Amino acid sequence: MVLKTGAGVLADRRRLPTALRAVLGYYADTGVFDAGSLSLKSEIDERTEAMVNDVTDRIEDALEDEFGRPVEFSYDTKLILPAQLTLGYVYRNARQQAPGDPVIDAIADGVPTVDETALEQGPAQDLAPREMVVRAEQMTRLSIEALIDGDMRDAINDDEFEDFKVDFDASEADRRRVAEVAQSALQSHLDGLLEDMPPVVENAYQWAVDYSEAHQDRDDYFRELMTAAEDGDADALTDIREAYKFAEYDEEPATLTETEKELPYSKTQYARVGVLYDGMLDLYRLAGLDIDDEFAKAIVLAIIGAQVWLDDVDDYDDDRAEGQLTPVTAEYLLAPDDEAAYRRVVDVTEQYLDLAKSYATAADSPLTGVAVEYIYRSGDPDVLPGKPE
Repeated sequence: MVLKTGAGVLADRRRLPTALRAVLGYYADTGVFDAGSLSLKSEIDERTEAMVNDVTDRIEDALEDEFGRPVEFSYDTKLILPAQLTLGYVYRNARQQAPGDPVIDAIADGVPTVDETALEQGPAQDLAPREMVVRAEQMTRLSIEALIDGDMRDAINDDEFEDFKVDFDASEADRRRVAEVAQSALQSHLDGLLEDMPPVVENAYQWAVDYSEAHQDRDDYFRELMTAAEDGDADALTDIREAYKFAEYDEEPATLTETEKELPYSKTQYARVGVLYDGMLDLYRLAGLDIDDEFAKAIVLAIIGAQVWLDDVDDYDDDRAEGQLTPVTAEYLLAPDDEAAYRRVVDVTEQYLDLAKSYATAADSPLTGVAVEYIYRSGDPDVLPGKPE
């Protein structure tokens, strides 16, 4: 108990690195400390960085064709975190089943390369640990490319291009052109990969994309609601509450139960980002990998919480100015004053992240639990108006 209390005190010291504070905070909250998971994180980061580099190379080739000269492209996104955590989850399970297996350790170092025909026979049951990590690698490569493709689609839809950089002084029109070229190159490659897989894999991927794009198609409607609410339209406020904050699901989510469906903004944020990760986890399952329901819920809730706590909080001023409805801008319209809105944003975030952390612990995935803690401790709600004195 003393150790957990001390860890909690240290976790609240902002001068310490956020990663360390996350480890200490998760231990203080749950009593779970797994040194092996910390080592595993470094391995997973190296493997997935190599996968992202492969995607970047593909994008740079397309940009060179488009602009007639080499273009350096760099990409910074938190959205591949769930793929990293899922790969780590499978690696940990495989190593627990086959401790010290040199082939599994070699795969973590990038040898051998993933067998691109691993799924030709469809999902298999009771995979051997070595086959588990090979298939997990393949699905992680596919997922990372699909997630970056989806992020580029969102950037184009929202006219927000801050997540990537190029090595020339790009105008807004240039940045849109870069995003469109990158997205087209990724989509073309993804289509080729999916054609080589069983139809059920492509169907699962397309279902998630269609579900997400249906939400994007309502963006103009939500913008109209926000504009009307800003002008004092009481009916618009009611519609924001009913159609955005507490919207009912018209198609059941694959992972979430009644508990998660009743969270504020559950339906709209599931459609905005959560469904893409539900679809991603389906790909792993279709590859014959055992993905626990609690782990899946932890991933979906964590990414929704991260979207609100990191992106929507940071972008509040811009989103308010541009008429972009998010859970954060919605609360500043629905709440009676700025302080109440501030408290509600914190409360909504904590509901998602606390549940995510509890599910990560139930799934025996300390790496995911620490990641959730890291998300929470990386947020800066003080940029919002109405901070309580």
